[in-house]
Amino acid sequence: MPQIEILLLLCGLFVVFVTGRLRHDVAAVGALMVAVLLGLVPAGDAFVGLGHTATVTVAEVLILTRVLTMTGATDSVGELVRHFARNTTGHVGVLSMTTAALSTCMNNVGALGLMMPVAMQTASTFKRSPSLLLMPVSFAGLLGGLVTLIGTPPNIIVSSFRRQTEDAPFRMFDFTWVGLPVAIAGVLYLAFVGWRLLPVARHRASGSEEFFAIGDYVTEIRARPKNELVGRTIGELGDSFATLDVAILGMLRRGRRIPNVPRRFLLWDDDILIIEIAPSALEKFLKRFGFEIVGAEDRQNVALSSDDVRVMEAVIKPGSELDGRRDARDRLSHQFNVNLLAVAREGSQNRDRLDRIWLRGGDVLLLQGESVRLTEVARLLGLLPLAVRKLQVSSQPAWPALVLFGLGVALTALGLLPIQIAFGVVIVSMVVLGILPTREIYEDIDWSVIILLAAMIPIGTALETSGLAETLATGLAMLAGETSPAILLVVIFLITMSVTDIINNAATVVIMAPIAISLASTLGVNVDGFLMAVAVAASCAFLTPIGHQNNTLVMGPGGYAFGDYWRVGLPLQIIVVSIAIPALLYFWPL
Repeated sequence: MPQIEILLLLCGLFVVFVTGRLRHDVAAVGALMVAVLLGLVPAGDAFVGLGHTATVTVAEVLILTRVLTMTGATDSVGELVRHFARNTTGHVGVLSMTTAALSTCMNNVGALGLMMPVAMQTASTFKRSPSLLLMPVSFAGLLGGLVTLIGTPPNIIVSSFRRQTEDAPFRMFDFTWVGLPVAIAGVLYLAFVGWRLLPVARHRASGSEEFFAIGDYVTEIRARPKNELVGRTIGELGDSFATLDVAILGMLRRGRRIPNVPRRFLLWDDDILIIEIAPSALEKFLKRFGFEIVGAEDRQNVALSSDDVRVMEAVIKPGSELDGRRDARDRLSHQFNVNLLAVAREGSQNRDRLDRIWLRGGDVLLLQGESVRLTEVARLLGLLPLAVRKLQVSSQPAWPALVLFGLGVALTALGLLPIQIAFGVVIVSMVVLGILPTREIYEDIDWSVIILLAAMIPIGTALETSGLAETLATGLAMLAGETSPAILLVVIFLITMSVTDIINNAATVVIMAPIAISLASTLGVNVDGFLMAVAVAASCAFLTPIGHQNNTLVMGPGGYAFGDYWRVGLPLQIIVVSIAIPALLYFWPL
């Protein structure tokens, strides 16, 4: 009975993951609560996942990723890319190689966050479509994570399972034997072949400047004589205008442009307002509120930025504060004094009223506000700016952080300290030395991943304790009959790779690792090869935009359709399988 219950629970959770009706972390916590109520997970063990080695280590890696990002050590990346970007193959190659290298020592999303602005800027410089660059960069980030223990959460989780079964976790570079040749082959494929498989329409795409062409949506207006709105605050006007989805972008007062008007300002008789409005709603707006158009013959001169105010494009990260909301315009305006000018999805601007759009991960926002405020808003709300920016925010040199990080890696690689302790010591040292401000310790932790992992770990344990993992493993072995264990290794690899294209890779590992362990035990073979197969396959989400955050983040800026991923990703998965399986059998013999 417990086996049937946990199987039904996992099937239901899988359906929720696939449909995307709930965020992955919310769905996982809900499944955990159901498991507790059914008695599959003891109430006292419901939250042991929060203190699990894998959860703590993933959180530490995310913190260290932020520190490495802030050091400024990667400021020269843009110049390196420009040097090799004379042709598309070189451009894609150097971006992919650099992203993969960064991803070996930091979180996949962190590496993409560093390289996506570089890709966008260099695409503009060389008049090349961002679509040719962003998908290879995303895939390269996943490939680089295969090389080391800290490259991606699946490796960390698999290492923790190995510690439970073999009394010792995988070491820092145990993953390199299989991950490095796979990563090298994958990057070469992306540079020479992968980008060519994108539809011709993506080759011609000119990038965000087209899907954010808002000139026809911005105009200048002036209140007609005796307008009753004169004397009202800009905040009150903005609230009234919102009924027609009109945003106040700036003001011209006595010849001085004010691109970002404080809500407390009062409207004067001779003020000219700069607004964004759909052309179809313009006539209705003018009649309703008693305004007239001015400067219509020279609308291209409407200023949306100044020395202190600028326009910024940013991507919504999956699970961020704005993911799944449709009150973004009001929240940004009231809470942060930032204007939401437009939303783009899958490479084209959404022309619907902004207060009707349910935002989701991967959407690109066009924001206007004070330069410092925009940067802070992006950080607080989980947005990824699509502009090259100075990464170093401290006057301290970068080398102390790099030395400490290298020391933590060395302590782990040499087996002197467990990884969670070594990285904990490194983080505390960075705080004591002032490299990492205390207030910033938790800012770049993706809490949706942490909660998802913490909730899934007890469910994975229930998969083992209920006997379901052993039953499934026995069933696979019986179906295979006299088949070689190597064939079953391939089966586990392909199943894991298929599942990770649909659900979060951390959840995939928690589900598949117990089955792999039980199957290896049933066959009487070395469990390490099966665990490594799960780790590698779980990081190869190349067929869909929903399998990994990286793929979701590049969908909007790259203008990709759902089907573009398998066009590039399917050959890449074939390459991964053809290299990974022989490497697994050679370096981790059964």
